[in-house]
Amino acid sequence: MRAIRVASAALLGVTALTCFAPAAVASDGDDDHYVMSNGYRVLPSTVAAGGDVVLQVDRVTSGCRSAVTVTSGVFDTVDIPKRSTSAVARVDRDAKPGASYRVTFDCGGVSAVKELTIAAVRPDPLRPQPPRGVHAGEGGSFAGFDLQEIGLGAALVAGSVGAAYRVARRRTREDGG
Repeated sequence: MRAIRVASAALLGVTALTCFAPAAVASDGDDDHYVMSNGYRVLPSTVAAGGDVVLQVDRVTSGCRSAVTVTSGVFDTVDIPKRSTSAVARVDRDAKPGASYRVTFDCGGVSAVKELTIAAVRPDPLRPQPPRGVHAGEGGSFAGFDLQEIGLGAALVAGSVGAAYRVARRRTREDGG
């Protein structure tokens, strides 16, 4: 019985190492840096040319304790100080719509690579966009006001309240009250 427990614990440990350790560190084919994919984010991941993106570093997940330099072919180099977790970058106005650009986070020689996609269509700033919401009905409680339906509903409610009252009174009389 003890051998089964030891084998189960060993298998669980090996599975945990296999699942979590290699996912954090992988080799990059372009250079000899390590690529850490966890703990770095580009928000939003799709943006219009000329828009702003937030570059985030999760210091706990990434393990990065120093300043982070963020580079890309679509915006100027941005530095995130070691006591900060984010910075804002403005995407170049001449970025190619529909293209995907590489964003590289560098923390003390260890790199992380994320993708930033440029939106295919730029919104026209001179023509306002229609609101994008859900059409949830006519609005208000009197939309499609129908006196016959309201009267029928009120009669059903009054009838059910009256029936419930009568049943309750009958039970109290039968119980001796």
